[in-house]
Amino acid sequence: MEARAASRLATTAAGEAVFNGQTVCSVLLLDKDGLLRNGASPRRPTAACWSEAARRRSARFPCTLAAMSSHDHSHDHSHTPGDLRHSHDQPAWKHDGVRVIPGNQLDANTAQTPGMNRQAAINFARVGAQKLWAGTVTIHANAKTGAHHHGHLESVIYIVKGRARMRWGEHLEFTAEAGPGDFIYVPPYVPHQEINASPTEALECVLCRSDGEAVAVNLDIEPAEPPEQVLWVDPTHPQGGV
Repeated sequence: MEARAASRLATTAAGEAVFNGQTVCSVLLLDKDGLLRNGASPRRPTAACWSEAARRRSARFPCTLAAMSSHDHSHDHSHTPGDLRHSHDQPAWKHDGVRVIPGNQLDANTAQTPGMNRQAAINFARVGAQKLWAGTVTIHANAKTGAHHHGHLESVIYIVKGRARMRWGEHLEFTAEAGPGDFIYVPPYVPHQEINASPTEALECVLCRSDGEAVAVNLDIEPAEPPEQVLWVDPTHPQGGV
């Protein structure tokens, strides 16, 4: 019985979940630095994979189920939080699954730019997000932000209410406008400025960035006047559109 109790779950270098020498399912792993191991594609072990391994083990050696439920596992705990929630603890994904952030509980303790108010809804500190940041942006009537960029991050802005005028470039020499329902994409390191084009109505937006932490690098730029209007050109708008 001691020999049976010593049976172990493990992963091979190729990223397979192995139980007592038998592959129970294939998973693709990342190393400790988040790099692909042995050319695998970027996906971590799933709860279903480890659950299948546990099922086979408990079916063969029911007397070891209690031992397996303890924290004396042979595998480490480096996989995604919530993948291994034990039945005696709480249901899997109960607090590590879907999260709802009420609109009246946003966090203003985030990187700010003069002329705009940002509030975080989704970030690493609040929900453990590692690859994105999401929140709201408000620019008061007839106001504008200072010039800035967001480092290596990509940004998407969705206009909820009002009219946005964007300026961008080394001297903010380019401009375009967006209204309710429009999306704005800002690539990494692009100097830009958000302007509320309305003298009477607040500009309200939803903002999403490609990292769990907010980055805002404020710039001292003398803007070119007048800026050049840039039309949106893509395969569906070959002549350009505002």
